[in-house]
Amino acid sequence: MKRVKGTNEDAKGRALIGITKIAGRAVRRIPFRGEAPFEGERDRSFRRIILSIPSGKVSTYGKVAAAAGYPLYHRAVARMLRTDPPDRLPWHRVVGAGGAIKLPGEAAKEQRARLRLEGVRFRGERVDMEGFEYPLSPWESA
Repeated sequence: MKRVKGTNEDAKGRALIGITKIAGRAVRRIPFRGEAPFEGERDRSFRRIILSIPSGKVSTYGKVAAAAGYPLYHRAVARMLRTDPPDRLPWHRVVGAGGAIKLPGEAAKEQRARLRLEGVRFRGERVDMEGFEYPLSPWESA
């Protein structure tokens, strides 16, 4: 799949997304087919799901996205949490896959402290997902 010079499209006219580098290597561009969902509606769905996670429980970016009806949009959940005001949502209840705290530095320390105040336990650096993961149903089964 080659990019047409001067555009964000491939030779077939498909828009390209996911243009990043990981560990100095170029990552394959992913063709995007169709329209992106309206961001406001999508973010409202994410917020509704995050607000449903009770104190003392956590969920992952991917499960929040799937429960909201956007199963491939875990990065959009992270972006929304990063750009929303911190007092708007219980952002600390959303963690990476396997219970990993994905935030860097002081933000990670604050997330751990907030979760501990709610009674969430850790196994090493990760949340104990067996005991503290809140079961969110994917939208398809609702």
